[in-house]
Amino acid sequence: MTPQLPPTIDPQAARRWQHMPASASPWLHEEVARRMEERLEWINLKPQSWAHWAPVRGGLEAQALLMRRYPDSKSFMAEAQADRVQYASKSIAKPWWQPARWTGTAPAVEMPGEGAVQMLWANMALHMAADPQALMAQWHRALAVDGFVMFSCLGPDTLQELRGLYQSLGWPAPAHEFTDMHDWGDMLAGVGFAEPVMDMERITLTFESPQRLLEELRGLGRNLHPQRFTGLRGRQWREKLHQSLAQKPLQLTFEVIYGHAFKPAPKLTMRAETVLSLDQMRETLHQRKSYPGNP
Repeated sequence: MTPQLPPTIDPQAARRWQHMPASASPWLHEEVARRMEERLEWINLKPQSWAHWAPVRGGLEAQALLMRRYPDSKSFMAEAQADRVQYASKSIAKPWWQPARWTGTAPAVEMPGEGAVQMLWANMALHMAADPQALMAQWHRALAVDGFVMFSCLGPDTLQELRGLYQSLGWPAPAHEFTDMHDWGDMLAGVGFAEPVMDMERITLTFESPQRLLEELRGLGRNLHPQRFTGLRGRQWREKLHQSLAQKPLQLTFEVIYGHAFKPAPKLTMRAETVLSLDQMRETLHQRKSYPGNP
């Protein structure tokens, strides 16, 4: 597999983002998770076990929706960072852990083993990964044969208003470029998934002030573009940004891509040819002739 690395993601910046302290799941992530959960109606397979990948950023409220849909299934809350493991564990113990919202056995806050789950749920993670195919490969390993991955991420039309504004001001791009859904399908196939199905919708958010708009963006991620602004910017730059935003409709478009794919049974591989020495060939033919039933 030749990895298709996103050309406009700085790997070091992506690592810094992944190691930032845990915080509450963004509202947009929770809304996308709610919409993605509705798409499970299309899938007949009822997993006996499933994993919620990176739930702290992806949307902790989605855990309740999934447990209500699969009340008899075992679940994992899969977090790699120690602080997020702790954050996810505390979320289970909060007062809103109530039968009215949560049903079934409490989830295991740990990474699933190889082939351990029939569904892997990954909300809004791929577009921030410096090596998305490596991330997909982790999902593939965690899934049992015939299990499926259900994921969402941001697409190319995301933040088109902000990109246009930055370009008009002669500034570097406000975000890295997001991958097209057809390329995600190719990458899924490249790591061993089968029958990828993709669809897309656009969500437009409006804001009461430039400050509130920028606050929402900070919760969603960071600009990972290699040619982003270097160093810190001052108060004058911030005021210029606020003024420029206020002169336009305070709205942001998010292209949301949804996808799912199955893990097929591994294919048997046959050697193209077998090379034998003359003596080995004679021995093989001799054994065939001496086998009972052969003339």
